[in-house]
Formats: sequence, structure tokens, C-alpha cells
Amino acid sequence: MFAQSAQAKPLAGLKVLDITHMLAGPYCTWLLGLLGADVIKVERPGEGDFARAIAPFHGSESLYFMSVNRNKRSITLNLKTEEGKQILRDLIAESDILVENNRAGVMDRLGLGYDDAKRINPGIVYASISGYGQTGPYRHKPAFDVIAQAVSGMMSITGQEGGPPARVGVSIGDIASGLFAAVAVLAAIEGRHASGQGAFIDVSMMDCQMALMENAISRFLNTGEVPERLGSRHPLIAPFQSFDTKDSAIAVCVDTEPQWQRFCSAMGLEPLLHDPRFLDGPMRAVNHSQLEPLLNAVFAKGSRDDFIARLEAADVPCSPINSIPDVTQDPQVAHRQILVDHDGVKYVGAPFHFNRAPVNGETCPPGLGADTVAILRALGRDDAQISQLQQAGVL
Repeated sequence: MFAQSAQAKPLAGLKVLDITHMLAGPYCTWLLGLLGADVIKVERPGEGDFARAIAPFHGSESLYFMSVNRNKRSITLNLKTEEGKQILRDLIAESDILVENNRAGVMDRLGLGYDDAKRINPGIVYASISGYGQTGPYRHKPAFDVIAQAVSGMMSITGQEGGPPARVGVSIGDIASGLFAAVAVLAAIEGRHASGQGAFIDVSMMDCQMALMENAISRFLNTGEVPERLGSRHPLIAPFQSFDTKDSAIAVCVDTEPQWQRFCSAMGLEPLLHDPRFLDGPMRAVNHSQLEPLLNAVFAKGSRDDFIARLEAADVPCSPINSIPDVTQDPQVAHRQILVDHDGVKYVGAPFHFNRAPVNGETCPPGLGADTVAILRALGRDDAQISQLQQAGVL
């Protein structure tokens, strides 16, 4: 393990209230905790985060839950009781950030929305993540990852050409909104240094998916072109896709004219450099249906590793199409130390380094309510009061 530097824990001293469940909100607060914030996860008594019930399990703990709830402490509170709400208000009073991902309006109905929190703590940064945002005709609709991918148009451009729409293979609807929320929270904290005021951040999974589709939506709005499913192929660049070789598939990207020249030389395809159909990038993209068969014929004659060696020697971007087992054994992954082990449970760790050192020192996910007593004592509750709260079903 690497020793932690001050730069590796830049959010140390910030307190985060995590009133989230499943993936979008917990992913955001995992990142904040990874960067050093003190994250207090507020869960339902008895059951906790819904993700705790999702298989597979390590012992009695859900690996799904564990993967995005490291670096947190857990308190159980029944927010349908006045005593539970008061404890949360006391936590709000001394917190910097609150993140929640309930349906729009839920926190307001509990008397714990942003306006309520702001009266208690004007400096709080309050982030709400929901399927459609806090405003608009869809604001009360439920949404999960596949719904966000569907409604945003993401699924319409994902899948094989001519085939049915497909969900992206990871929960990008949840993860993107968690990432965007974390960025917005950090910006609001920075803004608070100057203004002394907190902020309300409204994050919509639908909006985030649309933001990820960079040129697809812009192309339609400005040219009328309707993006379609293209498999691994890029709509504007060719060749930029996977190809089957004699033994396994390879991914290739030829984005610039120098790369095209080196690609053709490495593949023994010099005549294509003078073919009027492929003289520049836009023409290769327009004429991809004529270019692909020519390239497929060449790739089909050799092995993946041979082509990778030839293309890498020519400085052409390429890669094997790794399986998950493949990538976990990759030497670059080992060098970057992104896979971490906590008490025999393996995870993906921080995807960034500080001062060239990986961010280590994460804490294990908390047991349900494991820190309830310690957190309440820090709020001034004595053991007798805590016992009464337990007996009343508040904790």
C-alpha cells in the first residue's frame, strides 16, 4: 500500500450526508469518500440500501453494494419518525454536502428538502439525482439505468447495424449521473469559498445521458441526419471499429491522414492510398461499405497478435478486444494498481493518481448501521437516549 499524501485526500475535512441507494447516488458519494470526505450513509433500519439484497454475496454482504459504498460510515434512521428527522436535521447542521437520489419531491414531503436544509445550514451543497430531474412533466416518473438509456436515445444508437437496440454493457445511466453530480458538487464547494453560500444541484439521468452523446444529437439538430446503430463502427471516422482475424477480434482506430498512411503500409495496402474513394477521412467514412470488405479480407488471413505487432510497430492505435478476465490480468492494469483488495474482497480502485501515486487507503464498506452509536454520541446523544431511540424503532 502507498502512504497517503495530503494531495491524495483533498476533501479531508468535508462532511457528506449520503441519503442514496442502489448506484447513481452511491457512486457519487463513493468518489467523494475516495477523495477524503467523511461520508455518513443514512439507511433504513432493518433493510438498509436496496442494493444490500442484490447477489452475488461475499459472506452475507452484497458485492454490488460493497463496490460503491467503500469509504463511508453507516447510520440507520427511520425518516418517517419525527425523532429520525430531527437527527438528520442535526447532521445537516454540521455537514457540507448532502446527496440524495430519491424520486423528485420525496425529500420535500419529508420536510428535508433543500429549502428545509438551507434554513438549517445556509452553506450546505445539496445534490438531488433523479431519473428526469426535479422539474418538468416526467419529474415524478420512476427511472433506472435501462430507462435512462432508452428515453435519452442512447439505446437507439447502440447495437449491431440493422439489429435491435441494445443497452450499453455497464450501467452508464447511473454512473454518468453520479460522475456529473460529483463534478457539480465540487464546483459548488469551490464557489462557496467566495460566496459563503451553498447551492442546490439538480441532476437528471436523462440529461446526463444526452450530454454523453456528444456529436450524435448535435449532428441531428444541425444537419437532420438521424444517428443509427453501427455496431463498433464510428459514424464519422473509418476505419474505426473491430475486425475479425483468423483467430480473434481486433479493434483499430485510424483517425488522421498520417495514421492512414502508416496503416496502409503496415497492412500491405499501399494501393488504397491512391484510391479516389479513400483519399481523406470524410471520404473513407462515406465509403466505409466499400472499404470494409477490403480490410476484412486482409484481417481474415492472419492472427490477431500478428496484426497487433505490425500496427503497433507503425504507431497505429489498436488493441485486442479483452474479456473481463483478460483485462484483470493485463500488465498495464497491474502497473497502474487499479485493482485493490480489502480483506479478501477485490474491487476497482481509484481511476486517477495524485503525484503519480495511486490513491490507496480506502476503507471497507460499512455494515448496516455499524456507526450509528458513534455518530449519535458525536451529536450529543447519551447511551440512555440512544437506547430509547432503538426501542422506538427510530434506529
